[in-house]
Order: sequence, then C-alpha cells, then structure tokens
Amino acid sequence: MNSPKHVAIIMDGNGRWGIKKRNSRNYGHKKGLKTVEKIINAAIKKKIKYLTLFVFSTENWKRPIKEVKYLQSLLSEFVDREIKNLIEKKIKIKIIGKIKPFPKNLKYKLNNVEKLTKFNDVIQINMALNYGSRQEIIESVKKIKKNNLKVNVKNIDKYLYTNNIPEPEILIRTGNTRRISNFLLWQLIYTEIFFEKKMWPDFSTEDFYRILKKFKDIRRNFGGLND
Repeated sequence: MNSPKHVAIIMDGNGRWGIKKRNSRNYGHKKGLKTVEKIINAAIKKKIKYLTLFVFSTENWKRPIKEVKYLQSLLSEFVDREIKNLIEKKIKIKIIGKIKPFPKNLKYKLNNVEKLTKFNDVIQINMALNYGSRQEIIESVKKIKKNNLKVNVKNIDKYLYTNNIPEPEILIRTGNTRRISNFLLWQLIYTEIFFEKKMWPDFSTEDFYRILKKFKDIRRNFGGLND
C-alpha cells in the first residue's frame, strides 16, 4: 500500500470554466482559489507532507496584461487573507521559480510569508511562480559549472529549486488536457500521472481522495520487474 509524501498539481481549466459560467476568465481564477484552499485542507487530512501547485508559468506572461495583473492581485490577496491561518495550521510556504519580475509589493509579501512560515512542519506548499522546468534545469547546470563541479544527477538535484524536496509520487492535471507543460520535467521520472476531465474549479476533495486511493493500488517498480 502506497501513501504519497508529495503530490503535484497543474491547476488547469480556470479560464475556460470562467468563460463558460460568466464569460470571464478572471471569475474562473477566483473560483479556482477556493479549490486550492479545499485541496490544501484535504492534503493535511491525508498527512501529505508536500503539495506543489503550478500557479504561474514562465509562459503565462503571454496572456493579456489584465489577466496577468488579476492573477497577481489574487495571489497578493490570498497571502494577506491566509497568513494568520498558515501560521496557526503550521503550513510552510516555499516559492519555486523566479519572482523577480513580479511587482515589488507582491515580492515582499511572498518573501515575508516564506520567512514567517519557515519552521512550520505540518505540510509544505511549494508555489510554482514564474516557473519553467527548462529554465530550472539550465540554471542548475550553470551553477554546477560556476562551482567547477561534475555535471551529474546528484549535482543537478542540488541546484534545482526543489532541492531537499522528494520527487512527487503523484501528478494531477485537471482541465481535460494531457500534457506536462514545462512542469517538473526532471522530477517526474517515476511519478504516477492522473489527467482529470474536470476543470480546476469543479475539482473536489472527493476527486482528490479518489486519486489517492487509486495510487495505493499501483505497484511501483522504478524500472525493475514485478515480484
């Protein structure tokens, strides 16, 4: 019986859901945030130690400026609203990606929430912000070269944003799309992938628990043979 330590999620379908419901992509993003809160609580209940959420990719800058700004404002509001709750529930926040291009005030809030939750140990939420896996791997190799080290698996792992975080056992992608979209390409080598038809705002705790139950029945051989 397998119990995952680390679940990663590509939270796809917010915009399409919002268009369908109210002709507003932003409405979908707002509702998607409610799903984030539910799934964090569900992960805590199931004693999952790491939850990685693909919040904003390096490619998302191609979206309309108004949508990008709205996503940033949602993130800012989330941090303001939830900071006390994060501390009380002992939830650790870690940012993976490069937040340098974000507005100054948002960067301050993100750095501050990392600092204030640094020693929390119930669950670690890795927020992938301005994250791209190819960028992450290239930066890791550059740091290896700079430090005159050998380019090998151990050293690449050491300089990834996810250093000291176990590789995810489960990846969930909602939105009825079957691709990885430049997310954790290095880390997903033996991850069980679940593609869900539901858009992210419709994804429920019951859907999450169903996937965890399915995972428990999977025999994971990591390239070896069955007994």
